[in-house]
Amino acid sequence: MASPAPKSPEQSEKNRKYDRQLRLWGDHGQASLEGAHVCLINATGLGTEILKSLVLPGIGAFTIVDGKKITDEDIGANFFLDSESISKSRAQVATQMLLELNPDVRGDYVDEGPEQILSNSPDFFNNFAVVVATALPEKAIILLSKKLWELDIPLIICRSLGFVAHIRVQVREHTVIETHPDNENPDLRLDKPFESLKKHMDSINLEEMDLKDHSHLPYSIILYKYLDKWVTEHGDLPKNYKEKQELRESIRSGIRIDEHGIPIDEENFEEAMRAVNTCVSRTTVPSGVMEVLNDDRCINLTAKSSSFWIIAKAIRDFMENEGLGLLPLKGAVPDMTADTEKYIALQQIYHKQAVADAEAVWRRTLQLLRQLGRSSDSISEKDVKLFCRYAGDIHVERGSCIADEYDSKTTNANEIAQSLENPESMMVYYVVLRGVEKFQAEYNSYPGEFDDHVEPDIVKLKSCISKLLGEWGCGPLAKDDYVHEFCRYGGSELHSVSAFLGGLAAQETIKFITNQYKPIHNTFIYDAVTSNSATFAF
Repeated sequence: MASPAPKSPEQSEKNRKYDRQLRLWGDHGQASLEGAHVCLINATGLGTEILKSLVLPGIGAFTIVDGKKITDEDIGANFFLDSESISKSRAQVATQMLLELNPDVRGDYVDEGPEQILSNSPDFFNNFAVVVATALPEKAIILLSKKLWELDIPLIICRSLGFVAHIRVQVREHTVIETHPDNENPDLRLDKPFESLKKHMDSINLEEMDLKDHSHLPYSIILYKYLDKWVTEHGDLPKNYKEKQELRESIRSGIRIDEHGIPIDEENFEEAMRAVNTCVSRTTVPSGVMEVLNDDRCINLTAKSSSFWIIAKAIRDFMENEGLGLLPLKGAVPDMTADTEKYIALQQIYHKQAVADAEAVWRRTLQLLRQLGRSSDSISEKDVKLFCRYAGDIHVERGSCIADEYDSKTTNANEIAQSLENPESMMVYYVVLRGVEKFQAEYNSYPGEFDDHVEPDIVKLKSCISKLLGEWGCGPLAKDDYVHEFCRYGGSELHSVSAFLGGLAAQETIKFITNQYKPIHNTFIYDAVTSNSATFAF
């Protein structure tokens, strides 16, 4: 995203303050962030690290839910608390400290646990954008999971124990327009040029150009010319490495030579040869996008359909009509070695077609809104244009309810069993963490939390894990080292591990708020000893 230089006079104070993140998610992403209200359950070391990474970029507001008082253990793991805070409300002190980080942010706290709130104020969680919870016991996880699943509010459960940490994401349906893929090929349509592009390309004769024009022609035109010649001779696009290499050699043969027979340095031809891999392919709708457009939520709209599905249906209708089977044109032209006049002329052709495609989708969106009995201003033209620009990478994330994992009948036992057969699999951490939750529910403490109970707790934790594995129909763990290690942790948090996971959890929260970037699917586990991580879906 283009943004003014840091010292540019037109850049506001807020833009200077948030300059780096604006480059990641833009003004509209920042506006979504500033309008969001996030709930954190338990201001543990991990919890405050998560909120720190949301307060600094300017989350609109947060509320901490925590009924506990500050202890010596909190001081050791939480940089936002000090010895003078002992016995004070953990929620209150953490709120005060976090608010000092950014005056743009509003913060509040509730001195109660989540189970009390769910019992006494069942509507409390209704209006949060995302709920993040740390160090929750099993019963509270299940209750909160069911409530937020019903409300269709994203829930992120986090836990940090010793050198191991994990994130579990619960979301019923999350739609993403701006996925920001790592590798994005330009949408040049060289194999299926639209009318104005074809007319412009065909009007250029490479043979009749003087050297200056020949050396300053945009590479996409060169590629089009040689690709057109290839298709005329072979009947189809080059499909494999050998054929693409032949096309490159054909382009190379077009480089002019001087009076001594030495090829002239024509960088645009070199660019055309390099672009064969990225720009020579059949223009189609990606399979993942077709899955979204063929989804029942897209085909069968209702008055309650979200803007995402309504615009997706408008694009589907566009494809079946004006688009001739293709998505709206992106309209962006990559940088090329070319003179300004030729580059701008090409850029304008793509831009005008992209505008025309977006306008066609906008008209179809308005038509759908009328059919659904919705107000014409419930979706803005700006939103439609944004959707059209990124239509080639849209994504729908559908998750599962965390509470279902605690029902042995619905747990994916086969996947757990298969993963445990691999001694290198990090699934063992998931199993032990679930065992720790069982232990906590049964004995009201963490295994190894009390120094004189470490050895007995090893036996108890083994028993909890064995019960779980038995319910899932899995064999015992290959070795007991993991059980001993978790008992050695004694339920303690290490600040370095919490800080790392806190940044990741905050990142996932921002993804849900801004509807940008693909979120973690289901479960993420991190081992700080080896710096390895893994994701699992249940």
